[in-house]
Amino acid sequence: MPAMSDSITRNQEVWADQAESYVAPGRRSWSTDDVTWGIWAIPESEVGLLPDVDGADTVELGCGTGYVSAWLARRGARPVGVDPTSAQLATARAFQHEFDLPFPLVRAAGEQVPLRDASFDLVISEYGAAIWADPYQWIPEAARLLRPGGELVFLGNAALLMLCVPDEDDVAAEPTLIRSQFGMHRFEWPDDQGVEFHLSHGDMIRLLRANGFEVLDLVELRPGEDATTGYPFVTLDWARRWPSEEVWRARLI
Repeated sequence: MPAMSDSITRNQEVWADQAESYVAPGRRSWSTDDVTWGIWAIPESEVGLLPDVDGADTVELGCGTGYVSAWLARRGARPVGVDPTSAQLATARAFQHEFDLPFPLVRAAGEQVPLRDASFDLVISEYGAAIWADPYQWIPEAARLLRPGGELVFLGNAALLMLCVPDEDDVAAEPTLIRSQFGMHRFEWPDDQGVEFHLSHGDMIRLLRANGFEVLDLVELRPGEDATTGYPFVTLDWARRWPSEEVWRARLI
């Protein structure tokens, strides 16, 4: 197995420090069957991102507290949750006990998943590997894990948002471009808040196709007029005018 990259170890430290702050929102998500997406909690009924998972083998890369896998389990899936941070997995295990909903949890990074080839019908990530793992490593892993015809669904910050967010803590996106789109890939934040990865749409399409995927959809999420979020990097006004989050759906050919 290749050596662990610096981004994996740095992000483990960040998420270990933040794990406690995700217990309360994790419990809220575990306690409901209503699937919502992203920082604006947009209902699945409005966007229709999930395929039929009844009887499907699914793996969530960067599962955190495990609520997405819990939602999948309640829809009839056989989920596996994967996350590199032991503190996050400890929270997920506690919720499994609290809500009596067990499923396998594996400690691993999205770039290095110790699971068998062609074992899953769905690979999913919501703000997990989707932004915290290097896409040039985790997208090939997703392709390896999927059976032919299986789907990949992942949600993260919209590419446009990343071109407008300042390199300052708690400062919201501006209504102007402040970064170059060409060459976007690795984003490092002040005060060692971890390493994120974001690609332009063109680069992502080429990467997916190079790994045997057919792009099914790119859904740019728009929050409702009364939506709220606790995250400071984007305002509702901004997100109502331009996409702050996007979801990719692809099928392994």
